Parts: sequence; structure tokens; C-alpha cells
Amino acid sequence: MAQGPPLSALRKDFPILSRRIDGKRLVYLDNAATTHKPVQVLGRIEEYYRRENANVHRGMHTLSQEATDAYEGARERIARFIGARSPKEIIFTKNATEALNLAAGSLSELAVGEGEKIVSTEMEHHSNLVPWQQAARRHGARLELLEVDMRTGLLDEGTFKEKIAGAKIVSLTHSSNVLGTINPVAKIAAMARKEGAYVVVDGAQSVPHMRVDVGSLGCDMLAFSGHKMCGPTGIGVLWGKEELLERMPPFLFGGDMISEVTFSGAKWNDLPWKFEAGTPPIAQAIGLGAACDYLKKAGMGRIRAHEMRLTKLALSLLSEQGDVRVFGPADAAKKGGVVAFGMEGAHPHDIAAILDREGIAVRSGHHCAQPLTRKLGVFATSRASFYFYNTGSEVEFFARSLEKVRKVFGGRRRGA
Repeated sequence: MAQGPPLSALRKDFPILSRRIDGKRLVYLDNAATTHKPVQVLGRIEEYYRRENANVHRGMHTLSQEATDAYEGARERIARFIGARSPKEIIFTKNATEALNLAAGSLSELAVGEGEKIVSTEMEHHSNLVPWQQAARRHGARLELLEVDMRTGLLDEGTFKEKIAGAKIVSLTHSSNVLGTINPVAKIAAMARKEGAYVVVDGAQSVPHMRVDVGSLGCDMLAFSGHKMCGPTGIGVLWGKEELLERMPPFLFGGDMISEVTFSGAKWNDLPWKFEAGTPPIAQAIGLGAACDYLKKAGMGRIRAHEMRLTKLALSLLSEQGDVRVFGPADAAKKGGVVAFGMEGAHPHDIAAILDREGIAVRSGHHCAQPLTRKLGVFATSRASFYFYNTGSEVEFFARSLEKVRKVFGGRRRGA
């Protein structure tokens, strides 16, 4: 297959990357929080609003039919992007958080009873922990967690068999937004299937950055967000196996998710609309479809390889700075393009603020993973996260700029 243009050539598609912050060239290293949008995605969204803007489904006029075709066409593109068997398996939500709430709310109604077990991990984003905590409380079930080995930043595989035994649902992140750890989802899913458990995967940090095929993962449901993969905000996806979605009860109720309503009850619509109550995020879905096309053309394998190179470079440069502690796996092949770190004598928020003066955007805080942060023995970290439009020179500039932090706080590299 012919290769596309060099990934470095794609930077021109992102207008925001030409911005200057306080006179400094923007170095955007906050991609785990949200990514930027190429002109191809921005243009497709604008085209919808300029030429096709109408509500979808059931409209007989031309604009409604065009909008419906574009909206459902985006569903087909997204289904192909993750290897789904049918567009019916793609449920649009407003973000990955809502998708995971839908999974936890509806699947637990189907699968979990009093005294039974749900399994997650210690490295989850709050969006894939709190909904399962609440589901366990509602059903009188218990939530058990696969443990993180703090020496390696990996899940402790020695606990898998015991924890997964007897589980009804196993829900885990594919790639941690703090540690960067890429979890062995296929292995865990195979173990869960032997127990008769359903497997739900938080793909918010994996689907944008590597090839993800739901069949190969072996999971039953997968959630991800559009804004983390060059798409707009306000759009998320829950993929689920068709036969499972058919059996699950709806999560929201109202217009468009019904086929018939009487004064005494209602019948639900077919998939996928059974789970899409009210006017959907039409422009956002169309934009996400365009983003999937863009990423497919860029090449998910090339994106993953490029991010590994950047991560390896960052890990190497930070390891030379003795006052910097990096969290998570030390091997770039075992993690996504995320490097969370701390620096002696400097608060993570101060690190982010000082780097911002240099035009460098990083994130600081607990990254919506407070239990994990506490287990790491810190209250917050700074986090640099990469995407295919970042360059090695940007990573080098970021690492050099930590010297600005030392100047402010009077620190210095150990051994310097």
C-alpha cells in the first residue's frame, strides 16, 4: 500500500499550530486532554451548517434527507474505522464519559445481581470508575480492582485470575491517561470470556493513536471521544456487539428512541437509534466521520510509530534530569504518547505555568484519576502528551525548558 505524505507535512492542516503564545511559537503537548482539528474536519462541519443544516430522520424535505445521509454516512465511516461488523453497533453520545455511563447503567441492569462482582483497574479515569462504583451500589454488587505494579507501571498479572474469577463485567482502560500504560486487553478479555463476563473498554486514549479493531480486542463494548482524535467536541461513541445492544435496556428516553408511544407505555426503536434520544449531535458526528477519514489516510500504524519515537525521546531526555521523576513504564513500546512527571521542589501547576511562558502547553493535576495519583504517592503530576503533528524538536525544546523551572525554584539537576 502506498504511503501518504510524511506526517510532518500534515502540520500545515492545523491552523492553530501557527499560533504564538506571548511571542513564542506554540508547542502543544496536551493531546491527551484534547487534540487539534485539521482544516478538512473544520471545513466539513462548516459545509454541513452552510448547506445541509436540518434535523435528521423522518424529514421529507431535501435538507433533512441530506443531513440524514451525512449523519448516517458518518456512522458507517466510524464503524469501518474500528472494525465494527455493522453501523448498527455505533451509538453516538456526547463524549466517552456518557458512553461509559450508558454501558455501566444499561449493561449492569442486564448482567449484575446482588452479591455479584464487577472488575476494573486501579489506573482508571474517573469516567470508567465512578459509573461502575454507582452500578455496584445500585445492584448490591461489589467492585474489585486489578492492581498496578508501582515498579513497572503495568497491571499486576499475578492478580488477574483471582480477580476475574466469577466476574459478571470487566471494564478497563486500553491505555492509561496518566501512566500511558497499554493494557493487555485481548488477554484479559479471553480470561473474562471463560468466566462468562462482559468486557467494556475505555478506548479514549487508544483509538486516536493506534490501530484498534474491536474483533481483535475481543471486547463487548468500546467507548471513545471525537475531540481526542481530530474531531469536534460534543461527540463520543459507544460501540457494542449488536446482539448485546439488542438485549440492553435504553439509557435515555424521549424522541427518536421510540417506535410507538401510547398514554400507557412505549416501544423502543431499532438499533442504533434505541440509544439516541432527542436531536443527536449531527454536525459533530459528521465532523468525527471526517476525522476518521483523515486519520485513516495519515495511517494509524505510522501515527503509532511516530508517537513511540517521540515518547522514547522524551523518556531519554527526562531520565538525564536527576530531579525529574517519570511515572509509568520506562519502555515506550509499552505505553502511549503520554509522559507524566514530577520535579523536585516544584508544584505541577507551577511547572505548567512556567512552561506556558515558553509557549509550551502541558497539563497538570490529577488528570481525573485521583485514586491512582494517591497510589503514586503524589497529589498531582505534570503531563506532556504527543500526537502525530508534534516533532522531535518540540520534545527537545520541552525538555530543555524545564531548566526555566529550576531557575525559578532554585533547583538544579543532580550531578550537574
